[in-house]
Amino acid sequence: MARTASTMLALGTQAPDFNLLDVTTGEMRTLASFDQKTALLVMFICRHCPFVIHVQGELAKLGKDYASTGLGIVAISANDAEKYPADGPGSLKEMVVELSLLYPILFDESQEVAKAYTAACTPDFFLFDSARKLIYRGQLDDSRPGNDKPVTGSDLRAAIDAALLGKPILEEQKPSIGCNIKWKPGNNPAYYG
Repeated sequence: MARTASTMLALGTQAPDFNLLDVTTGEMRTLASFDQKTALLVMFICRHCPFVIHVQGELAKLGKDYASTGLGIVAISANDAEKYPADGPGSLKEMVVELSLLYPILFDESQEVAKAYTAACTPDFFLFDSARKLIYRGQLDDSRPGNDKPVTGSDLRAAIDAALLGKPILEEQKPSIGCNIKWKPGNNPAYYG
């Protein structure tokens, strides 16, 4: 299982816009779809990655725990669905149902949104404040498949809680680790190894 680290996009970066298919509703969602939220968590995930599978219970729990708060959550899958059919819209829709996700999964078929966010791995997390400036990017917590550390979401939850309270977030942040995004042939971005 290859390990890829997140790129650690510069804090303060403005959230790139998107216009992507919601695999559950079939509607298009944009960054503006979350305008009413105080903070926005953008997660790059997929269905087949062992790192995502390892934390999927916590990903579902995040949606439930923050449902009645000012946090907006959106997951995006950018993997090449032709080579990885488990990461295509139909399979992702099943994932929403199986995990009882309370937030949308969007499909980035062109992979342009993943590039705009400099997403490199699954899972990869980006938390933005009310002005949609990046305030956290990095790991969910220290748990990885096989390291026997519990999945708690502690790093990301601390950042979310601080953001919702308008408190500063520690600038020392650890990169997320996961499987690399499965780029289509010739689509590897310059920042990707």
